[in-house]
Parts: sequence; C-alpha cells; structure tokens
Amino acid sequence: MLDRVGDKWSLYVIHLLGGGTRRFSDLRRMIDGISQRMLTVTLRGLERDGLVTRTVYPTVPPRVDYALSPMGRTLLDTVRALVQWADQHLADIDTARAAYDRRSAAVSASLKNHSEPNRSRGSARSA
Repeated sequence: MLDRVGDKWSLYVIHLLGGGTRRFSDLRRMIDGISQRMLTVTLRGLERDGLVTRTVYPTVPPRVDYALSPMGRTLLDTVRALVQWADQHLADIDTARAAYDRRSAAVSASLKNHSEPNRSRGSARSA
C-alpha cells in the first residue's frame, strides 16, 4: 500500500482530488508531465485500493468523474503536507542533487585514473 500512496503521481492525484471532483482531462491538464497511460494506471490503482471513486455518466461521449472516497480523504492532510514540503524544499533538493552528482563524477574520474595501467612503464619493459 505504501508504494501506491508514495508514488509521485498518486500524490498529485490525491492532492488535486482534495479540491473536489475532477474529470480525467482536467487531471491530465493539471499534472505536468503525466502521460494519458500513466494517469489511467494511477487512477485505476487508486480506485482498486479504495482511495478514489469513479463515476461514469451515460452521455455521448461518456463523462467520467473521479473523486476521493471517504478513505482517500483521510490521506488528504498528509498528502498536502508532503506536497507543500516538496514545493518549499525544491531548490534545496536541486542543490543537494547537483552537489552529489559533482562528488560522484569526481570519485568516478579518480577511480578511472587509478585503474588505468601506467603505459610508460609497460612500454619500457617491451623495449
């Protein structure tokens, strides 16, 4: 269950549905970077877990609304806190990632330099 609730797309969907019932197209437009397939998979998983309800209206084309279930609403405060925390610390996270990547690249370069045989010594032996 934690893998579902901790999934980044699920957090966004729960957060947005906390504002009220939404249509699929509204959710897709509001969640930057999510594909139609990923949104479909996310909504199905949340519905299966009992966190989201899906209502289909017999219109042409069919209208489908998504809303948080009563159990899904119990997660709302926690999800909002996580989303707010992420928004507030985005710059710090980006800085930490950049520093880590620089350190990692330096270590990799250092290991690569130490693992290469000294070619000048090898040349002298063959002469």
